[in-house]
Amino acid sequence: MKKEELPIALDLSDKVVVITGAGGVLCSRMAEAYAAAGAKVAILDLRLPAATKVEDIIVKDGGTAKAYEANCLDRASLEKAHEAILHDLGPCDILVNGAGGNSPKATTTQEFYAPKQNENEISFFDLKPEGFQFVFDLNLLGAWLTTQVFAKDMLGRKECSILNISSMNAFTPLTKIPAYSAAKAGVSNFTKWLATYFATENIRVNAIAPGFFSTTQNHALLWNEDGTPTARTAKILRNTPMNRFGETDELLGATLFLSDAKAAGFITGVILPIDGGFSAYSGV
Repeated sequence: MKKEELPIALDLSDKVVVITGAGGVLCSRMAEAYAAAGAKVAILDLRLPAATKVEDIIVKDGGTAKAYEANCLDRASLEKAHEAILHDLGPCDILVNGAGGNSPKATTTQEFYAPKQNENEISFFDLKPEGFQFVFDLNLLGAWLTTQVFAKDMLGRKECSILNISSMNAFTPLTKIPAYSAAKAGVSNFTKWLATYFATENIRVNAIAPGFFSTTQNHALLWNEDGTPTARTAKILRNTPMNRFGETDELLGATLFLSDAKAAGFITGVILPIDGGFSAYSGV
């Protein structure tokens, strides 16, 4: 991505941006946008090859980026990455807690309770604590632990901020995915708590709440094997006034805006929906 391709004009030169989950579809594009705005970007992901691929794209476009393997649920792993980033790029100015996701082990088969018709169906009563815990840890504990490690860099400095990734599920829980919905509600609440806690240090904390984007992670939920939309896709689009899925790049304007101290210097504790009107529509 080139600077002229950015959705908004801003200069993040000399800023160090740390992004977790940056090897994924959405956060990798955020990493490219930050780099195009002049930032030095630390690309953290559990899968180092995925992070390295993003690094290569950014460097090829003339940006500054470095890939690091990191497990957001392991403090030692985060501390190791943090130490390397301090050496390679400098202290963190902007932290994006992008790592997250759902798991089939925390997902019900049906939207509403009904007696099981076969052993393959998963009801609420079949969900195991370990599946629920994994989703909570990945989305909420991961953001908490990563913030503990990297926010220390921001203390006593200016123009620092944290951006969390919430979800439409945080406003109104979706069927089938109780753990993910509850975890993202926790991320929104945690965002507001952190915004208050760090206000005296002038560290702003906000979140974006994406609506529905078709990604690798949710592809099987939205599309049949033959490429036709699933029944769930039809329901999603019916309840999205703009009647389409979001495009990855449509997250970038809000992401960059909330990260810029000049443009959003008095904005903290905000969870911004990017959802095509989903949260505004009552269904009637």
